[in-house]
Amino acid sequence: MNPTDKGKAKFRPAEEVARLLAQARTASLATGLARDGSGWPYASLVLLAAHRTLGPLLLLSDLADHTRNLQADQRAALLVTQSNPTGDPLSASRVTLLGRFWPVPEALAEDARDVFLARHGGAAAYADFKDFHLYNMAIEQAHLIAGFGRIHWLGAHELESAGILSARIPENRRP
Repeated sequence: MNPTDKGKAKFRPAEEVARLLAQARTASLATGLARDGSGWPYASLVLLAAHRTLGPLLLLSDLADHTRNLQADQRAALLVTQSNPTGDPLSASRVTLLGRFWPVPEALAEDARDVFLARHGGAAAYADFKDFHLYNMAIEQAHLIAGFGRIHWLGAHELESAGILSARIPENRRP
């Protein structure tokens, strides 16, 4: 037990991941560079919204390198950090989600769009452009750093138990 945890409620890593996702407005998306076939790590800043059944949602343009990277290889990492940390930013909670991104299924697109635009109203100006599409992440594992001595790897089952759906890869696209 972390000495600073005395008198505090038991720490629940999966619930901390859920909290970070719920409060986050942006994230860093890391994909493998596809344009030259090198696969070099490529990071970009993206807008993020958390959907109750689809998990992390991104609204991406087909013209962006990160979208082209995901079309070539759906595997990606998404770094979500605590909003407005006080003090040392490295002592703030953060989670790296590892998984695969897929276009939101048509049957869920309207609901996903509503959730995303409720979080990012300014995106309404371009959300209906033909090159923009919503993607959701099927989280396979997460690496949470929630302060000193609070470093946890979480699998799909642990995330699902906290209400974070993680195994939503379409059956016909599973590796």
